[in-house]
Amino acid sequence: MGIFSFFNKEKKNDLEKGLEKTKEGFLQRIARAVAGKSTIDDEVLDNLEEVLATSDVGVDTTLKIIDRINARVSKDKYMSTKELNHLLVEEIADMLAPSQWDNLPPFTIPENLQKPYVIMVVGVNGVGKTTTIGKLAYQFKQNGYHVVLGASDTFRAAAVDQLKIWAERVDVPIVSQGMGADPASVAFDTLKSAMAKNADVVIIDTAGRLHNRVNLMNELTKIKKVMQKLQPDAPHEILLVLDATTGQNAIEQAKQFSAATAINALAVTKLDGTAKGGVVIGISDQFQIPIKYIGLGEQMKDLQMFDKQTFIESIFGEGLK
Repeated sequence: MGIFSFFNKEKKNDLEKGLEKTKEGFLQRIARAVAGKSTIDDEVLDNLEEVLATSDVGVDTTLKIIDRINARVSKDKYMSTKELNHLLVEEIADMLAPSQWDNLPPFTIPENLQKPYVIMVVGVNGVGKTTTIGKLAYQFKQNGYHVVLGASDTFRAAAVDQLKIWAERVDVPIVSQGMGADPASVAFDTLKSAMAKNADVVIIDTAGRLHNRVNLMNELTKIKKVMQKLQPDAPHEILLVLDATTGQNAIEQAKQFSAATAINALAVTKLDGTAKGGVVIGISDQFQIPIKYIGLGEQMKDLQMFDKQTFIESIFGEGLK
């Protein structure tokens, strides 16, 4: 059972509403791909391949999906085009990276670890990284957790100021040293302060971009190492934030950050403002990093836990029941 089983009907409706643009785009193009056809044949598969490849799913993932569906069709000899959405839901859900958080209720932390639970957030400027941190802090606080924020993106004054605004809005403490401070020092002080306060969750913001990948790698590695002096398991979560509206650029960003540090969770933002939601499928498949959060609006409550089955069904139709 996925974590979405914990969600109420309102949350599910929010997801479906947020994915309307992506769903309309997919379903209209799939309808054209199967027009006049009663069975799934080579022409239908060719048309479907074009739909997926040009919908930001990505070429590699598209070919994998087509191969899987073709194998099913060959095995069963005859499959009607009415079954196509059902097949897409089933095969794509099976491809996406499993999450170690699937059995946890939304916005909770594992009980069998030394607190605080440390989340280091990475991503380029402009993807909604700081906003996602604020929404995360809000959701964890709503669940009764004591949250502390760390402003380790010290290369831009605006980043520190924006995080302070979110800290005030959510009413959680923040540790900062201002622009130009050593990011690792800020992270160390944040974790030290959180441990002294017996906090439950620490969320560390980091620089969106340094001069090159080597500098980025060195900086993120340094932040991790100084935190591990206080807590050997930190960070428990290295969360990469991606903007769905950038389409294939999001995949390139995932490549860069995956090469720089050991990403183990993804947050995909701005899904409500784009028809490019298919990029979620490509990113999760290509990098085998689980998508943990999705952003569907500007409000603090508009960050949701990701459930692959419900997400895919919301795009391709009802699918499996």
